[in-house]
Amino acid sequence: MRFIACVVFCFVLNTDLSSQSLFKHGRLQVAKDRRHLQFADGKPFFWLGDTGWELFHRLTLEEIKQYLDNRAAKGFTVIQAVALAEFDGLRKPNQYGEVPFKNLDPTQPNDKYFKVVDSAVHMAKQRNLFIGLLPTWGDKVTKLWGEGPVVFDSSNAYTYGKWIGNRYKKEPNIIWILGGDRPAVNDSNDWRPIWRAMARGIIEATNHHCIITYHPSGGENSTSQWIHNEPWLDMNMFQSGHGGGHDVACWDLVKRDYTYSPAKPTLDGEPNYEDHPVNPWPKWNPDNGYYRDYDVRKQTYRSVFAGACGVTYGHHAIWQFMSAREETINYPDRGWINAMDRPGAYQVGYLRKLIESRPMLQNVPDNSIIAKGQGEKGEHIEAFRAQDKSFAMIYLPVGKTITINTKNLSNQIVGWWFNPKDATTEQAQILEKKDTMEFTSPTTGTGNDWVLVIDDAAKGYRAPGK
Repeated sequence: MRFIACVVFCFVLNTDLSSQSLFKHGRLQVAKDRRHLQFADGKPFFWLGDTGWELFHRLTLEEIKQYLDNRAAKGFTVIQAVALAEFDGLRKPNQYGEVPFKNLDPTQPNDKYFKVVDSAVHMAKQRNLFIGLLPTWGDKVTKLWGEGPVVFDSSNAYTYGKWIGNRYKKEPNIIWILGGDRPAVNDSNDWRPIWRAMARGIIEATNHHCIITYHPSGGENSTSQWIHNEPWLDMNMFQSGHGGGHDVACWDLVKRDYTYSPAKPTLDGEPNYEDHPVNPWPKWNPDNGYYRDYDVRKQTYRSVFAGACGVTYGHHAIWQFMSAREETINYPDRGWINAMDRPGAYQVGYLRKLIESRPMLQNVPDNSIIAKGQGEKGEHIEAFRAQDKSFAMIYLPVGKTITINTKNLSNQIVGWWFNPKDATTEQAQILEKKDTMEFTSPTTGTGNDWVLVIDDAAKGYRAPGK
């Protein structure tokens, strides 16, 4: 059946920076089900990240404020940024002429450099934003490619980890991210002892009041492959990346992480960036065009619906903060200020609001809901439902007719179509449940993605995304 549109809702973001502090709910922690994140008082937390990798290195404090204001207004919750930046971050000064270490020595940090990091962390906290803080980019431990230089060993990694952990131990809005686009181990080398030492330093300095994950290299890599059983790793992260073309099976990477024991939350910490060239690494040229907002929506929605505890957005100009001051990297098609208001940046905020409009700690991935129309690659559908059967959501990357298996849903249901492009919502009448039910999206075909939301009518849930 096709829904008859009777109500259209508009999405509005909260831009009031004076609103009550998110951090009154206590420290962030892994939820009891080991699949989600929540605060100490039980309030659920949805990780909506942005890759602001070069934030501390390439921006002035006024520019940092401008960027954080923009991201807070769009609904982001985590800014992923690197203390020791990728692009010659040990030798090239920040915008105030400071480098992070004296004599390239991790045991001799330069306080003046880290004062910029301090200020950014404080500004983020004022805006209810976490900083996903990478103590270093991976090339300072595992060069393989990039500027380096390698400066860490197990001894000074512990010293630096303890120093930086102590510096930010009182800040409630820090999530620690080790790694930095490098593997923890490969066929010929094992860098885990160095990362282990850095994690130990952070844990000791913070008295275990920390969450630590690890940002791996691309190519469908996940921390679960290398360090899942490390006791310091609180949650897994993978990078579906930019080099695999359209529709990398990020949903399968979530499901792979679900197979590991003990259970840990997981998420895609770097899917395809908006406005990034589609061509594979290391060519990275625009011969095959660019990833646009539709590509962003397909990857972010499908990884979250597959069971991730959130997702990270990225823009190709923003991660590098491309401007006239900097050498451009891999063909960005605009500068970072222009890029802040690209469609995908708004649309991932709609995803967060959609997930938060239902009791998100109830979410269980369940593709058995899809009786017909599952699809492959660009048409692949992902679905989840509530443990108590009170709601379900199905993401259709291509609008079409699908058949739903309703065995795990309540008897009387309310159906909604949620538009990921603009967060408008169309509501249908209350429906009597049948064993299988057919639904057709309001528009069909490639580029017309939709979310079908099915609620228990007795619950009286508000419109999805509101």
